[in-house]
Amino acid sequence: MPTSHGERACTRYKLKNTVRERGMSPVSKAIQEFEAGQMVHIDIDPSVQKGMPNPKFQGKTGKVMSQRGRAYLLQVRDGNAMKEVISLPQHLKPQKYN
Repeated sequence: MPTSHGERACTRYKLKNTVRERGMSPVSKAIQEFEAGQMVHIDIDPSVQKGMPNPKFQGKTGKVMSQRGRAYLLQVRDGNAMKEVISLPQHLKPQKYN
């Protein structure tokens, strides 16, 4: 069988909800808002496929640069390079301290 090179390849455990988190995500995660310059954690919600950042950014922290429609443009460090990531608010958590 050929190897899959899809968007969600090698994410069997990374993109998996625990038993108590299964089902629809709460509406409060979809309507949360962030300001430009705010630090956020990328925490991918596998129950929402739209607006999902690449799984290699799971657990990373970035800075909100701007808003594009409902999504946010983030600046995330990937090694020595700064990458721009577009993500919906369902996949973001505010950082408790700055």
